[in-house]
Amino acid sequence: MRAVAISQPGPADVLQIVESPVPAFKAGELLIKVHAAGINRPDVLQRLGKYAPPPGASDLPGLEVAGEVVDGDFSNTEFKKGDLVCALVQGGGYAEYCAAPAGQCLPLPQGLTAMEGASLPENFFTVWSNVFDRCALADGETLLVQGGTSGIGVTAIQLAAALGHRVFATAGSDEKARACEALGAERGINYRTEDFVAVVKELTDGKGVDVILDMVGGDYLPREISCLADDGRIGLIAVQGGTKAELDLGTLLRRRLTVTGSTLRPRSVAFKAAIANHLRTTVWPLIEAGKIKPVIYKTFPLEKANEAHALMEASTHVGKIMLQVV
Repeated sequence: MRAVAISQPGPADVLQIVESPVPAFKAGELLIKVHAAGINRPDVLQRLGKYAPPPGASDLPGLEVAGEVVDGDFSNTEFKKGDLVCALVQGGGYAEYCAAPAGQCLPLPQGLTAMEGASLPENFFTVWSNVFDRCALADGETLLVQGGTSGIGVTAIQLAAALGHRVFATAGSDEKARACEALGAERGINYRTEDFVAVVKELTDGKGVDVILDMVGGDYLPREISCLADDGRIGLIAVQGGTKAELDLGTLLRRRLTVTGSTLRPRSVAFKAAIANHLRTTVWPLIEAGKIKPVIYKTFPLEKANEAHALMEASTHVGKIMLQVV
């Protein structure tokens, strides 16, 4: 099969098309003929040599795919040959075939193309796990999304808004801030020209937000603490702004605040399967009803994966960057 491999750690042009063996599926796995795959920030980090695949995972990049089930272990699953699915994987998505645990596969939502379906798993699994499970965003609570026009951002905005929450989001330009509002954010905040702490405080009558989804870290963290409501929670999913932060722990104690972090890729199949069940029952109906829509910025053929990575690193996109495989 054709696949994209990382020839050595480095810039986007180290991604190369190679001939690779079709992966052998293991017990509990399905073999998917990949129609489309998503580009994600962890793929870029892996290419740079900063995010190694978990033990036993494919060393090919790619964390989400959609396509046709062509083989697999069907003993404990409702899926069968010929089904169209989208799936979260630990690696190997930039290829014509990919093996995925059946528990991490979901039926392609009705009305969506494979390209649209492939844009869903990584972001929806991540957002559900961090916003709704770890940070327990509850009815009547508010959410601030940092990086509102990233794949994670557009997912978090739409999902929280569709479930009835007030959502605020930061972005790097006025145009991107307005894009956040078009997706369902009550207010998009241009972090280059506005103080998100002041804006959030004003919009919440001084209370602050209940939950913050943060992919920045670094010096954002103490600022986020100051715009949290009492009993507020911060869910940290990336550290694009740095791994070090200084916090006033007395404030955490007095105001009962929570700072939590997680990465999804190394978690167990059982953990991810539980998230898949939540998505299927709660989120897939919203997608099929048109209340949440995939946001695809640009699509590249498999052999242009290097150009897709360069676009990801430029951070000019709104939504998902995708690969067309077949």
